[in-house]
Amino acid sequence: MAKVFIGARSILDLPGPHWDLLHNAGLELAPPLDIYRPLTEQEIIDNIDDVVAFVAGSDNFTERVFAAHPQLKIVARVGVGYDQIDVDAATRHGVWITITPGANNDTVADYAMAMILAVAREVVGHAAIAREGGFHRIQGVDVCNKTLGILGLGRIGKSVARRASGFNMRVLAYDVMWDENAAAELGVEFAEPEALFAESDFISVHLPSTPETVKFVNADLLARMKPSAYIVNTARGSLVDEEALVAAIDAGQLAGAASDVFSVEPPPNDHPFLTHPKILPFPHVAGVTQESVHAMVIMAFECIAAVVKGERPPYPVDEQAEYETLP
Repeated sequence: MAKVFIGARSILDLPGPHWDLLHNAGLELAPPLDIYRPLTEQEIIDNIDDVVAFVAGSDNFTERVFAAHPQLKIVARVGVGYDQIDVDAATRHGVWITITPGANNDTVADYAMAMILAVAREVVGHAAIAREGGFHRIQGVDVCNKTLGILGLGRIGKSVARRASGFNMRVLAYDVMWDENAAAELGVEFAEPEALFAESDFISVHLPSTPETVKFVNADLLARMKPSAYIVNTARGSLVDEEALVAAIDAGQLAGAASDVFSVEPPPNDHPFLTHPKILPFPHVAGVTQESVHAMVIMAFECIAAVVKGERPPYPVDEQAEYETLP
């Protein structure tokens, strides 16, 4: 019987009828690995001999993986980012790459606002004070009536803008593909990156990860920020020059930051974000709630079931590619 490998370990214990999508397609689960992080290229190669479908988190799919496993027909990504997958190589080897668009837009936007509130009001610091038996207070800053800069006005960026309106914030945004109608509806002003960094009190990063956006947030842009401003990142670690961010905070060019993502995940133990007093680190959890995971799993399993039946999956990454499907 054809097998499905679950790389996104968080879904293995998730009950629900979504499992019927795989069973009804004649698939069984491959034994999972006792690894709670993205799998490396070699770990994937060594463990998917009988696997035709892989449910992926941020696992690393390369040319070597696809070449080593011609039986693999689909990598169904639970989420929308696929920067850890060589899509061109997948296409050459006849492997579908699918994502789950829209399933966690609001989930990530909620968390982005939570991070903004956390850095503004010293939420984590105050919890630590109370747990240690203290009762002194750190004066934070208001979020309401401030200026929010959004880098990337896609689905998630738009959702953040909607939430910001409830805080009576002025919202600036930058995006290469500017949606004039949506911006007008949301009351968002277009700003080039230099102006956005100079005028914003809070900046929320929502750009896609592409070769062009690697270290988009660099030393030059960080130097333009207000000393009282904060930046939060729920998108991808590659978008921010991490060394430049630490240096800018240490130099007083901005007040602090929060990051749910790292350039390497999980980050090494000596990563400066983990110990810096003005940076709040989180374990890439912004898009993960009970509701969003259910929605993403159903979409991923629908894609797998379609491919096994010889059909086109509903959420492919490469709309133009021609792929083989299982007989």
